Amino acid sequence: MGTDNNDRWWLLGAMGAILGVILLDETAVGVALPTIRKELGLSEISAHWVVNIYLLTLACLAGAAGRIGDIVGIRGLLTAGLFVFGAASVVAGFAQNGLALLMARGVQGVGAAAIFPLSLTLIALSFDGAERGKALGIYGAIGTCFLAAGPLVGGALTTGLSWRWIFWINPIVVMCVGFVVWRLWRDPPSHIEERFDLAGLVLLVFGLSLSVYGIMQGPEVGWLHFNVFAALIVGVLALVVFVFVETRHTDPLVAVALFRDPTFTASNLIVGTAQYSKIATFVFGSMYLQTVEGWGPLWAGMALLPAVIPTTLAAPIAGKLSDERGTRWPALAGLVFITVGLSLVATGMMFKTMAIIFIGFVFFGAAVSLMFVPSQRAVTMSVPSHMQGQAGGIVLSSQLIGGTLGMALCSTILAVTASHAAVFWVAALISLLVLTYSYFAIDIQEAGKQTAPGND
Repeated sequence: MGTDNNDRWWLLGAMGAILGVILLDETAVGVALPTIRKELGLSEISAHWVVNIYLLTLACLAGAAGRIGDIVGIRGLLTAGLFVFGAASVVAGFAQNGLALLMARGVQGVGAAAIFPLSLTLIALSFDGAERGKALGIYGAIGTCFLAAGPLVGGALTTGLSWRWIFWINPIVVMCVGFVVWRLWRDPPSHIEERFDLAGLVLLVFGLSLSVYGIMQGPEVGWLHFNVFAALIVGVLALVVFVFVETRHTDPLVAVALFRDPTFTASNLIVGTAQYSKIATFVFGSMYLQTVEGWGPLWAGMALLPAVIPTTLAAPIAGKLSDERGTRWPALAGLVFITVGLSLVATGMMFKTMAIIFIGFVFFGAAVSLMFVPSQRAVTMSVPSHMQGQAGGIVLSSQLIGGTLGMALCSTILAVTASHAAVFWVAALISLLVLTYSYFAIDIQEAGKQTAPGND
């Protein structure tokens, strides 16, 4: 462990704060997206790329950052990630056209890719199995306090000042978190002598990027357009080759063998589904309120508060439940709630009844922490300490891939159907399918596992 008992609580607060900034950025940008699109003259698909290029970069590099952190240490890499994220946020705020904003958002994603998995790794190494669920619950609660403020802050800044301030507030938190990490964290001794899996990284980036490009551009230029069709075929093939290579690599970027554990697989699917649903709710829910109902950014942000306030309240409860009861029942309850919530939102949009939409938002908010916290705990408990970076990278890659594919699929569904309700019906169906799989996959005895197997 790299900290004493007092320092670890300061570090937990710092990691929650930086997670919160990333979540704030995610939800606030979603509310501001219609305004950004109008001011910079972006097409609908190009505007969606403002969100998705950030998520795509995160999804491609989070696993690599977790692996590099296992090899070279957390302190230096996390500090570098904080610097890149903060600097790119400043540049994004000054962007004068769509291309400049997209480039800055991509670089911002590079920094966030280091922050995301390493913050989870730092907490996993600072707290033992008996307290890890509690720590993750607090980590999630701090983060979701920022998330709760995201729609309101994004709407208020966009209406009162400018959407650019959404990015300019990031460096302040980044500097404070960097100071805490540099002063209090010391990497534990490492005896890992492994080569970095560059081939795996290239295949993952290549496969995900082409697949997401094809899914998002298909509705705009046509599914049979050569660029789109080729991107989809080559992207899927690259991902298939990636899985094949990783199963045979001695030091893989992603330990694919871990997915032989059904609980591990289900936990990652649950995390990905939660992030998919978040994108549908905060980006496309806000878009519906502004473009269909005619609400301004501030009122749209306020309307989304029922979707995030319950998340803040439920996060500590989810951590306590996961320590006491394991992953199965809290995660399954979360999947039931989110399926009901998404279905209610879709129904409310079909009948243009805001009361039903708001009730759906509340169900969604109650579900998110029950999906994230127990599943993250299950993943970190399933690997030895020297693989915590790998596990953190995998679970966060699953989360980010869920968000990236969610943004791409939701954009495609909206473009094809011209119906926001269809976006939520598909999200509800996916949640139902994951619920069915997880019911049979999650180990019913998992609640008794308080330490990761093979801890050294």
